[in-house]
Amino acid sequence: MSSRRLHDWNLTPREAIEVQQRLRGLVRIIPLARDIHTIAGADISFNRFSDTIHTGIVVLSLPDLRVVETAGVRGTAKFPYVPGLLSFRETPSLLEAWDQLKTKPDVLMLDGQGLAHPRRFGIACHVGVLLDLPAFGCAKSILVGRHDEPGLDAGSRSPLVDRDEVVGVALRTKRKVNPVYVSAGHLIDLPSAVDLALRSTTTYRQPEPTRQAHLLVNRMRIMDK
Repeated sequence: MSSRRLHDWNLTPREAIEVQQRLRGLVRIIPLARDIHTIAGADISFNRFSDTIHTGIVVLSLPDLRVVETAGVRGTAKFPYVPGLLSFRETPSLLEAWDQLKTKPDVLMLDGQGLAHPRRFGIACHVGVLLDLPAFGCAKSILVGRHDEPGLDAGSRSPLVDRDEVVGVALRTKRKVNPVYVSAGHLIDLPSAVDLALRSTTTYRQPEPTRQAHLLVNRMRIMDK
């Protein structure tokens, strides 16, 4: 499974916004159509003042969350750092890491946003559409929207609302820890995304797929020093 070439990557910020608005029409928010046996987490690490980018994907089995395969790429970002357009800076390297995987996962969790984005087209939407794969965002911080504080128990959640539209949820993955922010990206709905986030959480705030991907890119950065 390789990515679809739906646009060029040599774009200005204005052109990138036009791509987001065009591809937004391809996003499908639907319940998962099949059982999930593998889930991958993806994370990207970069210094906003540097063009060096480290990208990691970790594939885990469900329900035991055993690491099946990893892929990591060190590259150079070609697109500038522009809030709301980070997927154009990060996705080319992520697709390169994806191409290295022998085990293509059933669903992809990204440390970023899906619909919880000013133009409803965060990186989870972008990558999901390009790969034609169920994808959702599980972010550590908010890009857009407001929410009430969820209950203190694990599994408590509160709608994340932007411009009177529910774009995600603030989800408490562990008791009394800060919530994570889950939003659907493509070929998955919000209840399915929340369910997978909780099913893939162990003893940490961050679900294992993106946590393992974060650890991978950190190891890559240390090795580069």
